[in-house]
Amino acid sequence: MTLAAQILVFAGVFVVLASAVGLVRAKNLLTRLHFLSPATTLGAPLIGVGLVLVNGVQLGSGAILATVVLLAVTSPILQSATARLEARRRGEIDEDLPA
Repeated sequence: MTLAAQILVFAGVFVVLASAVGLVRAKNLLTRLHFLSPATTLGAPLIGVGLVLVNGVQLGSGAILATVVLLAVTSPILQSATARLEARRRGEIDEDLPA
């Protein structure tokens, strides 16, 4: 494992673990969503790029990159939709405003 790959993987794991601690300590859903964002948009790509550096160019690396890209693209959309649904449930969104 190269030094750069180790640094990327450990940085990604640190981000994910820090987000997990924040998730446990958060009191409500909206606060938890804020802690989930770094894990999916920063932690997972760091781990994925580190693993690709270790594996080199091969089919498995393509699968890792595809997974990381899908997670990075879809996670903010899912988190935003979840936050909007929670805000609507609480009555904090004016239903007359456009989405």
